[in-house]
Parts: sequence; structure tokens; C-alpha cells
Amino acid sequence: MRIGHGYDVHRLEQGRRCIIGGVDIPHRTGLAGHSDADVLTHAVMDALLGALALGDIGSHFPDTDPRYAGADSLALLRRVAALLRERGWRLGNLDATVLAQAPRLAPHIPQMRENLAAAIGCETDRISVKATTEEGLGFTGTEQGIAAHCVCLLEPE
Repeated sequence: MRIGHGYDVHRLEQGRRCIIGGVDIPHRTGLAGHSDADVLTHAVMDALLGALALGDIGSHFPDTDPRYAGADSLALLRRVAALLRERGWRLGNLDATVLAQAPRLAPHIPQMRENLAAAIGCETDRISVKATTEEGLGFTGTEQGIAAHCVCLLEPE
């Protein structure tokens, strides 16, 4: 077995879409970044890549490469999942937490789980997504940004 941990953070700003776990969530601000800035999917990819000892998403999909400008993070996750299978591993489970004061994420979590499972190619019951606020504290609590953590367990196929 292998364990991986991923973390990502993106600033909130006007004029951007707020895509989290592949769900376009209506909100007055969105996540800034080179790709679609899907903070949850980025943390998931980093956890999977970490478990494989293959670096991070920046080494696979650099923000200096114009091919990834505005990229769909779920499409990038499908590429990471292919690396998993090529190396003889499958997802045992993953557990992710999104830290956001706003928008309210609970209604969107079932779709996020389905999106991540479909991109990875696994059952939805292997994917856990939770959301929490930080009680108005820190950059997420003051709505300057959103962060996500993810841990995963890989099993040999």
C-alpha cells in the first residue's frame, strides 16, 4: 500500500468561475489560477502523485505551459489516474476536506464525489469529500481564498 497527501490553495477574485470538484458553483467570486483553479481536484491529484512518488501537479502540468491555461482539472485528473493504472496501482480510498467560508459547499458534495470518482475510474464510495469553514479566521475565513487537503491510500491492482 501507499499513502499520499495533497494540499492546494487558490485566491478568490472577481470575474472568475468557482469550480470545486468539477462543479461550477454560483458565487460572487471565483478561484484564480492558470487552469480552472479547481482547488479540490488539485489536492486530489497531488495526493495521488505523492503516493506514486511522482512529484506534484506543477511538475506534470506547469503553469508556465500555455497548454494548461484554463485547463479542465478533471481532464488532468484522468491523466493522473492513467499513471496510477500504468504503474499497477488502484485507489483504495481518498478523503478530502475543502476549507471555505463561502460559498456553501454541502449541497454540491455528492456531485463532487461523483465527478472525482468518474475521473479516477473508481466507485463513488471510495471518495470522501467534506467541507468546513474556519469560523472567520485566516485567509479562508475572511474569504480571500479557498484551500483543500486530501489523503489517499493506493492498493496494488
